[in-house]
Amino acid sequence: MVLMVSEEVREAIASGRPVVALESTIIAHGLPRPRNLQVALELEAAVRQEGAVPATIAVLDGRPRVGLDKDQLERVANEDGIRKLGHRDLPLAVAAGASGATTVSATALLAARAGVRVFATGGLGGVHREWTQTQDESADLGLLARTRITVVCAG
Repeated sequence: MVLMVSEEVREAIASGRPVVALESTIIAHGLPRPRNLQVALELEAAVRQEGAVPATIAVLDGRPRVGLDKDQLERVANEDGIRKLGHRDLPLAVAAGASGATTVSATALLAARAGVRVFATGGLGGVHREWTQTQDESADLGLLARTRITVVCAG
């Protein structure tokens, strides 16, 4: 899977400057339009205000992207048919040339592959109620256990 890393993110990683990965599911599926795009821009601005480079992650036309420009952010926020992609969905989305917003697991995987070591999100999945009967566990947990990335989240 070929990663498309923005020039800004690539230069920051190469020079040792801080980069913070951001997931895109909140943009495409978590908030109503037009607030979703406003929040995406606010999140990136907050990262920049603290001296780091934001790297919002998504898949556009089958290409995993680490670091989106404004037009790409607008596309994720406004385009109908943007899929919700976990890490297990990435190969299929790439093969189909699909576009999708990345969940925690997909964002963490793509960020780590690009060399980003910090990921901020509002929340991640966990072990669900009555796990002993259902074995219902978020894909986030297993992937995060195997991925070299630090996750900062609110819940």
